[in-house]
Amino acid sequence: MQMTPQAPRPRFLLVEDDIISRGFFKAALETLPADVDTADSLASALARARHGVHDLWLIDVNLPDGDGAQLLAELRRLQPDTPALAHTADGDTTLHSGLRSAGFSDTLVKPLGRDQLLKAVRRALVNSPGTDAGEPSRLPTEVGDWDETAALAALNGQRNHLIALRELFLAELPGVRDAVEQAVYRHDEPSLRSQLHRLQASCGFVGAARLARAVRQLHHRPESHQAQDGFRAAVAALLH
Repeated sequence: MQMTPQAPRPRFLLVEDDIISRGFFKAALETLPADVDTADSLASALARARHGVHDLWLIDVNLPDGDGAQLLAELRRLQPDTPALAHTADGDTTLHSGLRSAGFSDTLVKPLGRDQLLKAVRRALVNSPGTDAGEPSRLPTEVGDWDETAALAALNGQRNHLIALRELFLAELPGVRDAVEQAVYRHDEPSLRSQLHRLQASCGFVGAARLARAVRQLHHRPESHQAQDGFRAAVAALLH
């Protein structure tokens, strides 16, 4: 019997010096499923990063030999596009704003629940600038063309509302696709960015995860044939 090849599991680097917190994070993340490397200091995290590529970093703000923002800056020299989440027991909004300015895509306040953690992880992976528009997602298979978890969370679990929004989204998508194609053909960058900006927001509301990644890649690299092909393929997958 022929076996269906499985998508590669994402690999995370978890940096946490508290053994209880580290145990919780690791157990929760592995249910995605995902492979989780752990470190308890800035030095051990850098050593881990030098010996393997990770799809996401989860970094404690306060470490025995440094802080989370300092570690992120060091890690960025090794992997510039890897998304990162910060976690801390400090709920100060000024601290969290500073962490996002330092490059973290989101900040988490400990203690937190498993579902809250996994939703943040999925958002970070979907929004990763390093995800190529033409590559298969490194997320588990439940997050492919559609991200049910993120979409339902945004609508407070109202599936009927989500279905109605997706029907409207799919009805509008061919026209939006054509407008994007025309802007690409004419090298009309202002029009292209305007169309992509609106489409990006729509993708978020309905959970069109793959198309959202393709839109971001085309926004960043409008002249790239790979990004253009990735956009066309993502649209076609939703309209087939």
